[in-house]
Formats: sequence, structure tokens, C-alpha cells
Amino acid sequence: MGTARAAVLPLALAQFICSYAGSNMNVAITTIAKDLGTTVTGIQTTITLFTLTMAALMIPGSKLTDIWGRKVCFVAGLVIYGAGALLASLAQGLAMLTIGYSLLEGIGSALLIPPIYILITVLFHDIRTRARYFGVVSGAGGVGAAAGPLIGGLITSYISWRASFLLQVLVVGVIALLARRIEDPPLPAQRPRFDLLGAVLSAAGLFFVVYGILQSGTYGWFTAKRDFSVGNTVVISTGGISPVWLFVAIGVVILAGFFVHVRARERSGRTPLVSIRLFRNRTSNLGLLTQTLQWLVLLGSSFVLSVYLQEQRGFNAIQTGLTLLPATIGVLLASALAQRMASRHSQRRLIRLGFGGTIVGFALLALVRVDLGAVWPFIPGLFVLGVGVGIMLTASVNLVQSAWPEEVQADISGVSRSVSNLGSSLGVAIAGSLVAGATTSLDRPFALAIVVLGGFAVAGWVAALLLPRTAERRREPVA
Repeated sequence: MGTARAAVLPLALAQFICSYAGSNMNVAITTIAKDLGTTVTGIQTTITLFTLTMAALMIPGSKLTDIWGRKVCFVAGLVIYGAGALLASLAQGLAMLTIGYSLLEGIGSALLIPPIYILITVLFHDIRTRARYFGVVSGAGGVGAAAGPLIGGLITSYISWRASFLLQVLVVGVIALLARRIEDPPLPAQRPRFDLLGAVLSAAGLFFVVYGILQSGTYGWFTAKRDFSVGNTVVISTGGISPVWLFVAIGVVILAGFFVHVRARERSGRTPLVSIRLFRNRTSNLGLLTQTLQWLVLLGSSFVLSVYLQEQRGFNAIQTGLTLLPATIGVLLASALAQRMASRHSQRRLIRLGFGGTIVGFALLALVRVDLGAVWPFIPGLFVLGVGVGIMLTASVNLVQSAWPEEVQADISGVSRSVSNLGSSLGVAIAGSLVAGATTSLDRPFALAIVVLGGFAVAGWVAALLLPRTAERRREPVA
């Protein structure tokens, strides 16, 4: 047991640094854009592509753990992630930053994150202990996402945004050293074959859906604000239907093809990338939906407020990070009390309370007059929002993982991490599209973004209400 517990530290640190990478860039958007000679939209795209890469490759990454081994995938992911962070720190243009940060760090994260939750499952057989450590690593992810703006702001202001990537290289190196103590239980003698076509279809489908939403900032949501051309051919003229829906439709068709492929592969007796039966559990499905929505509102709100503070208020990175500090404190406090709350309340109730808190937080933020010079009006809304996210962060993960037996933990872990990162990428994409092009007066677009994100929080609360009451009997404590 002592050796197993020693594995928790590197696993939690790994989840922390991956979540940190998804949010720390927000406070340095303006600085990086000026340094690299690009635009805020360009940096927004790299942030979205980072989380999208993780979302698209998380399920294939989890399947590789059954083929290569959990520890092998974890270490390989660390190496690729570290190489990407180092390349990003040396970037002289948007292309190199995208390759290092969005692609390599995204691929590395997709390899190293699934083993985190699978190793917790196989190393701890007692359900209560396992649930506690699920809480530790998922809580570390929430703290990383919430603390990212503050840590990134401090480093960017006092050193450089490049130093933030070098910090990631250093932390990844420490994790790799600590990972030597991880003991990976042996895999079965007969291992599944990798479903390459399924991996391509799932990744392509998710990419086109999120990429389409990203285009809304350029072309608009409903009617095209400008001609959409492929090469020299105008495909959609100004005033026609927005190309957003063309890309989304392509993505939906590809994803439909993915499910047809999976069903055919299962019927022929071959191992699919992910089994269709994982989507037949109501508790798990609703839990996955709440995961998607909680990360959507967390990363979306962080992005919106960061852009507003930098573009409208003229804040630098550290001022932006400090302004967002109440949300970080809220997440930390709620995470610290997670074990006590879980011993007294069901996971279903905690998720409902969490979304309720985020709704109140968004309502308080919507009441803030953006023309005020003071920052203090943001504090109540940000704090309540952070507390809400912190309350439900570990509960939704525990709910989904505990809904399935041990033999499918690799698959459900990949799906769970995939939808969480899909939520993150959708949050940044949707929030960015709503504030895109805002220049002199950010009143209406930013108020609209807050209202829309609040609407997603309401949807999450409704999903939590629909969770079966049988989920309330699962009262494994988390930390």
C-alpha cells in the first residue's frame, strides 16, 4: 500500500500541470500576441487546439494503455509533453507555438492522463480508498486550471511568458523522476489490437465540430459576414448560411460513421476503439455530460474575463491573474472540504450544488457594470463560481468511474477525460467567438458571453437533476 500511495504524488502532479497548461495562457494572451506579432484570435486558436487535441486523442490514448502498458504510456506522454513545452518556450512565431503547445503538449497529455485514472483503479482495490485518490487527482486538475491564471500571471509579469513553459519542462522532469517508483501491474497476455480507423474517425469528427465553432468568430453564427472560400473558389457568399454549420455537419457525419464502424467491429468480434455499451448507462452518460459542462464553464469564463481585463481594462498578466484569484480561492476551499462533503452528501447532490453555485456566480458577474474602474465588483461572482466548480469537480469524475466495473476502467477513463477536454475546448471556442471583434465597447459582447456560459451552467444543473437516485447510494468519500 505504501508503494501504491507513493504513486499518487506524480499522478496528481501530472494532472495538475496538464490542467495548468490549459488555463495559464489566458492571462498572457495580449503579451504573447504582441511578442509573436499575431492576434488575440490567433492565441485563442492555439489554446482551443491544445484542449481539442487532448479531447480528440484521449480515447485512443486510453486504448494504448491496454497495449503498451500504463506506465509506458505515462512516461512516453511526459517526454512528448516536455518536448512540446520546450519548443513552445523557444517559439518565434505562431506556427512554432502551435506545434509545441497545441500539438505536442496535447498529444503528450492524451498519452499521460488516461494512465493516471487507470493506475489509481488498479493500484487501490478498496473502493473507498480508490474514490479518495480519484478525488486527489481530479482535484489537482481543478486547482491547476483555477490557479493557472495567477501562476501564469506572476511568471509572465516578473520573468516572461516563455518561462511559464520552462516551468512546465521542469515539473515534467520531476514527475518523470517520481514515476520510477510507480509499479504497473502486468497486463493480460492477450492484448487488444489498436483500432486505427476508429481513432482517425473519432479524432476527425471532434476536430471538425470544434473547428466549426471557432469559425463563428470570423464568419458569424448564422449568416456569413464574409465570403468563405476554398482556394480561389467561393463556397459560401456573404449573407449565406455561416460555414460554421458546414464544418459542424461534416463533424457530425464523421462521428456517425465512427459509431457505425464501432458497431460493425463489435459484431465481427473485433475490439473497437471504445464499446458502444459505454453509452448505454444513464448515470454514466449524465455524469459525462456534467463533466463536459463544468469544464466548459470553467475554461470559458476564465478566457472571457482574461480577454476583457486585458483588452478593455489594459491589465497586464499579473493584474489579470490577481483579479481572477477569488475563483482560485473558491476552488481550493471547496476541494479542501471535498472529503467531508462527500461523506455527508451523495455525488448527485454535490453536482447539483456545484452547478447551482456556478449559476449564482454567473448571475453576480452579469450584474457587474463593465464601465466601473474598480475590480472589487468581480470578487463575489468569481468566488461563488470557484466554489461551485470545486464542489462538483471530483464528484462527477467519481460518479462516472464508479458506474463501471474494473475491466472497462481504461475505456471509461478515456471517454471521461475526452469529454472533459472537449468541454474545455468548446468553452474557449464559444466564449472566444462571442467576444471576437470587440474593440472599443466590450459591454454587450462580454455580457452576452457571461449570460451564455450561465445558460450552460443551468443545463448542467438540469442534467444533475436527471441523475438516477441510485447514484445517491454511492457515497465513497473523495479528497
